[in-house]
Amino acid sequence: MMNIMVLCVGKLKEKYWTDAVCEYAKRLSPYCTLKIDEVKEARLPDNAGPAEEEAVKEAEGREILRRIDRDAYVISLEIKGKELSSEQLAAHVQELGVSGRSNVVFIIGGSLGLSPAVSARADMKLSFSPMTFPHQMMRVILLEQIYRAFKINRGEKYHK
Repeated sequence: MMNIMVLCVGKLKEKYWTDAVCEYAKRLSPYCTLKIDEVKEARLPDNAGPAEEEAVKEAEGREILRRIDRDAYVISLEIKGKELSSEQLAAHVQELGVSGRSNVVFIIGGSLGLSPAVSARADMKLSFSPMTFPHQMMRVILLEQIYRAFKINRGEKYHK
């Protein structure tokens, strides 16, 4: 069985996001072992300049990297990453499983994005859109797409 970790910066604050995450976690349980690991958001001072923003990204990045196993296949969510259709993502997930890469980590950065070190650690950079989304929403969108990928790979019907 595939081990999927969603490693993200920040906690979900609204109940509707936590409810949606719980629903997709339940739906994913027959397909994979899911772990959601939240990295504490580094505090950004008011009126922070570029140097302070970089320091926050670096601090969050160090914590993200500390939580990734050496053998994990890492997919970072980045605006400048590769855009895939749901079918292409499903094929990639299946290819990982077939090739023995069953320990997969998806990374969702904080509001400032990912540090260069985290981006460099990624085996794949994935973009859902050139648009920016709230990271709480991205967690739900990502889980839905992972669920859809497993449904596609098993040839199971999934309502569009």
